[in-house]
Amino acid sequence: MQNENPHQVNYAAFAIRIRAWAHELGFQAVGISDTDLSAAESDLLEWLALGLHGEMDYMAKHGTKRSRPAELLPGTLRVISLRMNCTPPGARDSWQVLADGEHAFISRYALGRDYHKVMRNRLAKLADKIRTEIAGFDGPNFEGRVFTDSAPVLEVALARKAGLGWRGKHTLLLSREHGSRFFLGEIYVNLPLPVDEPQQEHCGTCTRCIDICPTQAIIAPYRVDARRCISYLTIELRGSIPVELRPLIGNRIYGCDDCQLACPWNGFAQPSVEPDFAVRHGLDDVGLIELFAWDEAEFNSKLAGTAIYRIGHEQWLRNIAVALGNAPKSAAVIDALESRMEHPSGMVREHAAWALAQHTD
Repeated sequence: MQNENPHQVNYAAFAIRIRAWAHELGFQAVGISDTDLSAAESDLLEWLALGLHGEMDYMAKHGTKRSRPAELLPGTLRVISLRMNCTPPGARDSWQVLADGEHAFISRYALGRDYHKVMRNRLAKLADKIRTEIAGFDGPNFEGRVFTDSAPVLEVALARKAGLGWRGKHTLLLSREHGSRFFLGEIYVNLPLPVDEPQQEHCGTCTRCIDICPTQAIIAPYRVDARRCISYLTIELRGSIPVELRPLIGNRIYGCDDCQLACPWNGFAQPSVEPDFAVRHGLDDVGLIELFAWDEAEFNSKLAGTAIYRIGHEQWLRNIAVALGNAPKSAAVIDALESRMEHPSGMVREHAAWALAQHTD
């Protein structure tokens, strides 16, 4: 790793070592990019100006820090982007669950432990390794910060620049080897590491992700109207779900994978090897009525440490009420909905009443 001067860093060799450490920590791919996101910035600003971010005010409040890494962490010269597979092995087939109106569909990334915790821990270990190794050489002290969907970061744009894939028409990152079934994380660093070349795009004329979207939230290639997206409606939106969109949600109670399920490249996606991402509490194949019966204590107990826990019990019930409104009519469904008509939350009562009306009109 050393140049003629043994106290100087050979950054090309150091980058190779970073990749090796990343693989040892369970990342499937790693790439390095510079910080120029000017093209992505213009797309972001236009998307925000059109109001397509809905109530996600955090997308706008940080100004250009999201698209200018050195504004978020002064001194940043490079971004190390990393990829970790997320599909839990052995989960019930997604299409089967979506076709079963009595069962709940939960986005497959959320069936195990909260990926924020897993990714942040591994990223921190990698950053510590870099800090320790770089300390033995002359030059500036290592400055770095880790991110995983936890700060104003344009992770797809950075990962694309780092050669980890290309941006699909559904706006997610796509890889020829792993489709889009993975998590992304980043380490901002002040090291002048050599950068990787972006990949070519391979979507061609395919529009399967656009065509299958239940709410037609992908309003054009590479542009999503979050206000119509089921992931936004069930996770990000804190208030009432628009009535006209409720029948389109089907049995999706947390997130939506349809655009990924339809993508041909996900035929190459590999299951995760991380025990932390294994299915918890049978959430890949569980009845809506059973989940609707959970009180807040049971919700907190069973979903602590998962991404789902973040939405809270009230929003959980709201989402399941909508799914029960879309479920096949039965006495059990009606009884379940009626049991929540005295719930302290007006939002839960309102969605339960709407669901009951779907079975009594």
